[in-house]
Amino acid sequence: MDSKTITVNRKAYHDYHILESLEAGMVLSGSEIKSIRAGRVNIRDAYARPENGELWLVNAHIAAYEAASRFGHEPNRPRKLLLHRRQIDELTGMVAQKGLTIVPLKLYIKKGTAKLELGVGRGKRLHDKREAMARRETEREIERAMKRKG
Repeated sequence: MDSKTITVNRKAYHDYHILESLEAGMVLSGSEIKSIRAGRVNIRDAYARPENGELWLVNAHIAAYEAASRFGHEPNRPRKLLLHRRQIDELTGMVAQKGLTIVPLKLYIKKGTAKLELGVGRGKRLHDKREAMARRETEREIERAMKRKG
């Protein structure tokens, strides 16, 4: 595949149990895609919200492109996500009924276009996060012990 990962939302994997993921396109202006290609994007606090039969990416920060004229873009504006109608209806139903959240997991360039990997997730409780951190710590200790002996 001809794809280049721009950013990964590690906070999403920490704060949510990701149940399902899918790929979406984004409606962008010229200065936004140039800024994304330069890696000047932050999706850490972003989420997707269904509105009027469409899906919108909210709170994603794409920095202003320096070489753009004064007609550049607003860094935190909502951006429309491109999905099939069937996918939008399915996601809207999941979010409304089950109390799930749609969060961006990864932003990448695929065949010259910006794509966003969306994840449908359920928020983790505090004890779930502690359990995951403890499990990682024990795995690290086991690896260290194996390296010393081996």
